[in-house]
Amino acid sequence: MNLPHVVSRAEWLAAREELLKKEKEATRARDALNAERRMLPMVRIEKDYAFEGPDGEASLLDLFEGRRQLIVGHFMFDPDWDDGCPSCSAGADEISAGLLDHLNARETTLVQVSRAPIAKIEAYKAKKGWTFPWYSSFGSDFNYDFDVTIDESVAPAVYNYRTKAEHERAGTGYYFDAEQPIEQPGSSYFLRDGDDVFHTYSTFGRGAEMTGGSYYFLDLTALGRQEEWEEPKGRASDAHGATPDFSE
Repeated sequence: MNLPHVVSRAEWLAAREELLKKEKEATRARDALNAERRMLPMVRIEKDYAFEGPDGEASLLDLFEGRRQLIVGHFMFDPDWDDGCPSCSAGADEISAGLLDHLNARETTLVQVSRAPIAKIEAYKAKKGWTFPWYSSFGSDFNYDFDVTIDESVAPAVYNYRTKAEHERAGTGYYFDAEQPIEQPGSSYFLRDGDDVFHTYSTFGRGAEMTGGSYYFLDLTALGRQEEWEEPKGRASDAHGATPDFSE
């Protein structure tokens, strides 16, 4: 196995201090990026989306639960499936009561939304022992309008702000290599001003890593995520694929 070099404490400290300089640069760059993200313009939601939760029908405004901000996790769960996506499930496993409490304290509500009917969602949620809010968008345009369900019979194929043709030219056409409709992961962010709701941000693909704790914990370790694409090679005795379901 290709492990780190063994050096003296003094040599390690010198290397660590050099890395710290780069880490501080990355932190400042992240702060600047976060500020730029907050300065994005926003789009008023004009459509009346209908969701269904355990207590019945709900509007997008209802999902805020009276708070100023709403985070929607686009949980991949096709209406024909019996279980939700394994990778989305791995992320959902990390949604704790404490996390929800902390977000709520800062005027922010976190919910999951899927196209599966609410009966399937409730059954899977009970099976997994989850307690976070989870709504069905079954029968609405919500998933299509926010580009997480790909169905060219409904809307042009777009994911992560690229069309199908643009992805094929970029070598990422695999996003569309399945029978449609195709469920894709992502999260969308909304702001409420009175009863007016605005879309402020959405992120897809690896953007979800920002809110997935396990990967960022592993990034600080010597063995890393132990996935095939990582450098340096040979750190993992049994490298995993780049699928964040942690099932292997």
